[in-house]
Amino acid sequence: MNAPDMKQPAAAAIRLHPNDNVLVARTDLAQGTVVPEENLSCLNRIPAGHKLAARALAKGEAVLKYNTVIGFASADIVPGTLLHRLNMEFREFDRDYAYARDYKPVDMLPEAGRASFMGIVREDGRVATRNYIGIVSTVNCSATVSHRIAGWFTPETLAEFPNIDGVAAFTHSSGCGMELSGEPMDLLRRTLAGYIRHPNMAAVLVVGLGCERNQINTLFESEKLSNGTRLHSFIMQDTGGTRKTIEAGVAAIQALLPEANQVQRVPVPASHITVGLQCGGSDSFSSITANPALGAAMDILVRHGGTAVLSETPEIYGVEHTLTRRAVSREVGEKLIARIRWWKDVYALGRDVQINGVVSPGNQAGGLANILEKSLGSAMKGGTGPLMEVYKYAELVKQKGFVFMDTPGYDPVSATGQIAGGANIVCFTTGRGSAFGCKPTPSIKLATNTPMFRKLEEDMDINCGQILDGTASMDEMAEQIFQLILRTASGDKTKSELFGLGDHEFVPWQIGITG
Repeated sequence: MNAPDMKQPAAAAIRLHPNDNVLVARTDLAQGTVVPEENLSCLNRIPAGHKLAARALAKGEAVLKYNTVIGFASADIVPGTLLHRLNMEFREFDRDYAYARDYKPVDMLPEAGRASFMGIVREDGRVATRNYIGIVSTVNCSATVSHRIAGWFTPETLAEFPNIDGVAAFTHSSGCGMELSGEPMDLLRRTLAGYIRHPNMAAVLVVGLGCERNQINTLFESEKLSNGTRLHSFIMQDTGGTRKTIEAGVAAIQALLPEANQVQRVPVPASHITVGLQCGGSDSFSSITANPALGAAMDILVRHGGTAVLSETPEIYGVEHTLTRRAVSREVGEKLIARIRWWKDVYALGRDVQINGVVSPGNQAGGLANILEKSLGSAMKGGTGPLMEVYKYAELVKQKGFVFMDTPGYDPVSATGQIAGGANIVCFTTGRGSAFGCKPTPSIKLATNTPMFRKLEEDMDINCGQILDGTASMDEMAEQIFQLILRTASGDKTKSELFGLGDHEFVPWQIGITG
């Protein structure tokens, strides 16, 4: 599923594979526009990024993009016809998982030839890309107090502590009115613990109400956490209520600031970079520019010893066999299919969600007909290397290389799990335009097309539309992305950071009942 190199004269419509029976419009094509390379004319207006039939399709015939099934013709279709969800049918089809059949080990670069960045080395040897103090709520009931504590530390207040990136509150809508034990509570606790332990946190306050189900003492016991010089906890009902807890929290952070500010950035290997891969507001160009370019950048990172975390389980559905074939072992491949089956047979059964075919209105407007087509592009973010491990949501990622974490497709929930697992950079591709930040980890935004990049340039960090424009090759774009990751990991601010985004994007996955 490698994207073709577009550094060549622009055609009206793009053929992505010789076996494809669809083309993708590079720009808006009026009715009657001739595509000379294919010897056909457009029978309808074809919006930019949308598909047109490259040849006649019989009812029921598989529609192929990148020589991969993205649906089936729901009627006989004439060449040059606009293809969309109304004349393309989503349905199940057999896939050969061929576990580990195509596994090839990574051709690692020699140690002396590997890249480095300016990172913050913590006492335990882990490396941070940012330096935050966090306030983590155990329950929604302590959310306001946590935000009030964080809000006290304005940029003006922190001006004398230039090495601290900020004080951020991480609150959520759960922690009580939920199952007292089991996977929903375990998931919440490992998510909270992942943020508490994250190397980008110089210190953390944990704030609870006192009567919630997610008690601080059981959180600490289950996750092997303990109070210390860099981890403090407050229970509002013991501290004296809202005002007194805010005052105590502010005082605690004031005492932590001088030591937290003493960090220095030093050269460290790029192997300490773990990238969470996200896409949102996708369009048809996502699979042609930003996603494969990001995947190529991840191939570079992995050769330097780093880690790429692909997620969004509903958004690999239909192309999961392309990952299981590259798995390091049958066991790893089967882990991925077990998560897919849980989604299909348990979690999303009978519901109107992506994994059952339907993509968002924004995706549809961007030219994506169904989840099969969206997954085709989404999976490209992980690159072409071997799948080394599969993790549950918010589990600590220990394996280097290309790995997968089970998460929903909803970006804030997915990124929250990746960051809890240790991601210290997030790369986020978008075709429609998505504003997203995720403290304490910087988020790099990659635009799929030049018109959107120019329109939303204040929010976008890099324009992968250069590939579509013919001004950069796929390899050149991948190198640009890799170098931007190194600069960002070294402290350069992303567009989302300059806007201060990330205060409300901590969203743990809620899978249980509310009772």
